[in-house]
Amino acid sequence: MSAEVRLLRLREAPAAEVRRILVRSQARALEPSTQEAVRTLLEDVERRGDAAVVDATRRHEAVYLGASPRGSLALQRGSQARALLDQRDFVLPDDVKAPAYPVLGHRIIVSAASRVKGVTAQQVVEDCLGRVHVPGVRARGP
Repeated sequence: MSAEVRLLRLREAPAAEVRRILVRSQARALEPSTQEAVRTLLEDVERRGDAAVVDATRRHEAVYLGASPRGSLALQRGSQARALLDQRDFVLPDDVKAPAYPVLGHRIIVSAASRVKGVTAQQVVEDCLGRVHVPGVRARGP
């Protein structure tokens, strides 16, 4: 089998791991106020937690190029959306951890030496989550 065919197979694997949580009609049915609620589920503690995870990808010894600030933004939105889907107005550490690989995995370039050793982007993200304290965010008062 040619190297190019193997490369194409590897390229398809991450897409197969993506799970649907909403169908398009459900996402469109969300009221603008609900969509805005996702954007407002945010406190400085959460910002620091999301940024710390992304920064850890940049400092990881197996990484050639870590996630960019856009990765921080995407992780922030993902954690907020997960909290909203669970009908909470606050973000838990698990809300940050759950979307971390789907959001950051494709944004990380593992170094050639690490790839030869079998290190994957998923392992890097999991290791970063283990190294960084991801704080929760308290519910806002009335």
